[in-house]
Amino acid sequence: MDKGSGHGDSPNPPKKLGIFLQDACLDHRYIRNRDTSNIVERPQRIRAVKIGISAALACMESLAQPSEPASVARPKAEESTEPDDLAAALSRMAIASKPRVELSLNLSIQVRKSTAALDLLNHSAVKFVHGDIGEDVYLESLKTWARDSGDKVEVGQSEIPEGLPQGDLYLCPGSINAIQGALATVCEAVDTVIKATKPSPNGLATVTEAIDETAAPRAFVAIRPPGHHCGEDTPSGFCFVNNVVVGAAHAHLQHGVNRVVILDIDLHHGNGTQSLIWQINEETYRRSVEAEYSGDTKQGLQVYYGSVHDILSYPCEDGKPDLVQAASVSIHGPHGQHIENVHLQPYESLEQFWDVVYTGPYSRLLAKAGEFLDSTGGPGEDVLVFISCGFDACEHEYPSMSRHQRKVPVSFYHQFARDACAFADKYAKGRLVSVLEGGYSDRALTSGAMAHVCGLAGVDGIKEEWWSLDNLMKVEKATKKKGRGGRQSLTANGAAEPWVQRTAEIFSILDEGSQYTVPSSSSQSSIAPSSDRTLRERKKNHNYAEVEEEWPPKRKGGRKSGGAALPKPAPATSSEEDGGSSIKPKAGGEIGAAKKLPKIILHVRPPVDRDSK
Repeated sequence: MDKGSGHGDSPNPPKKLGIFLQDACLDHRYIRNRDTSNIVERPQRIRAVKIGISAALACMESLAQPSEPASVARPKAEESTEPDDLAAALSRMAIASKPRVELSLNLSIQVRKSTAALDLLNHSAVKFVHGDIGEDVYLESLKTWARDSGDKVEVGQSEIPEGLPQGDLYLCPGSINAIQGALATVCEAVDTVIKATKPSPNGLATVTEAIDETAAPRAFVAIRPPGHHCGEDTPSGFCFVNNVVVGAAHAHLQHGVNRVVILDIDLHHGNGTQSLIWQINEETYRRSVEAEYSGDTKQGLQVYYGSVHDILSYPCEDGKPDLVQAASVSIHGPHGQHIENVHLQPYESLEQFWDVVYTGPYSRLLAKAGEFLDSTGGPGEDVLVFISCGFDACEHEYPSMSRHQRKVPVSFYHQFARDACAFADKYAKGRLVSVLEGGYSDRALTSGAMAHVCGLAGVDGIKEEWWSLDNLMKVEKATKKKGRGGRQSLTANGAAEPWVQRTAEIFSILDEGSQYTVPSSSSQSSIAPSSDRTLRERKKNHNYAEVEEEWPPKRKGGRKSGGAALPKPAPATSSEEDGGSSIKPKAGGEIGAAKKLPKIILHVRPPVDRDSK
């Protein structure tokens, strides 16, 4: 298999790619103490992804070799513009904020620094996924936990309620801003890809790439915190809401998308996503059966979930039967369920990986997704593809994260993106949204993002050597900060290769104004007026104020969840095992003795020397 150029020469030009960044996501920070050396889910993850994006753009630009640089100014709608000039202007890549980076006229890529925001308590898709009957108990509790987090930590208490996993969850006052910004940016990306391909009633495109610079049928959304471990009301594994499932619900409620494919390539099983789509499919199936007697023709949402993951890692690391069973489910059709779980396999050579593993078991993700769509109507306007894109299976991930040797080469993220795009072209009019999940070492994030963006861009001539270890080290050196508050070095002793210098130039603009160690100055989004909301049928209210007594609360009424698809959250990890630090409360505090607060490590510790292995 040709891993570099993917599918080879394409008969059609590559579709436009939108890359979405959101600085609000940097507001989610660990505050239990100042020692963050063991915190792997950190704001700096986004910086590493931006470096990978910048390197991808610089390398793809070098393929085009334009005769002259693109103009900075965009043509305005009211200006008279010659057709040739307009076509050139619409083909250039721009960062949708000042200052702007211009790339080759042959690259159809746009980077957006999104400022989108929503209110957890007043958004139909969020309510559809995480709401409750009559009252948003979990969502309201989440906002309260974040609001009170500073006060809790100040007196030596954990900001995460007892009964929830203390070892892989944390909050701060800015976390809600980050969570809401992440969700809003995913929804913005969904709007963008739908807008790019939405037909008019007469069958002609009303908005297409050819006439609208903002339209892009493919998107990569670099956000945090991740989401695929969060169920309806069970946060875990760094996740408090499910970004991808909310995006799917938004597409369903706002754009009439009734069939969604979710392809999860994170190292860890997306137990939260599977739990949610099981419930969604269960309800849609029930309504379809009832419709035979009621005559109701309204279509519900159907979701296929396909995941390739390490069965030996979180959340299955302890071998709990319900979690292992859930991560091994393969069901296609019965009870309205469409789920395929594939376990990562070790490999001894790249030839074995590509010729045996990738074309063998890993190919089932897309094959079963195709069967799902073929059995439910085939290609159509109502189809959308998501990638839950974690880079923690990357060969450059921390050894402590991938200690079971279930890894993939960096080129996997390029090839899978190419294959997923071809799948979306066949079934979903090209609509595809890739959303960042895990990935924790800087090198894994940078290399994975670089390869993945190249794959999504669909540019021919991509070279696997671009993300070689030597080139990654050059990029890391060129973008390394010079101490606290210092600017990154744009060249290595003034002699960096042109593509490396270009990478640093693009990154300096993508990263301008981003703050990773202090709270963002951005204010909380204002609360929108009340509106009609669409809710799935679900259980009655839970009293999260009493979570210390029982977590999760007993389900009362509503749909009864069952089977391996809906495991209970793992119990809180021991603060002793997590290396928690002792914090003494101030005078007058609620605790009479010093108490250890747990570290957030998800069973891993980044090595002191990240390049040693």
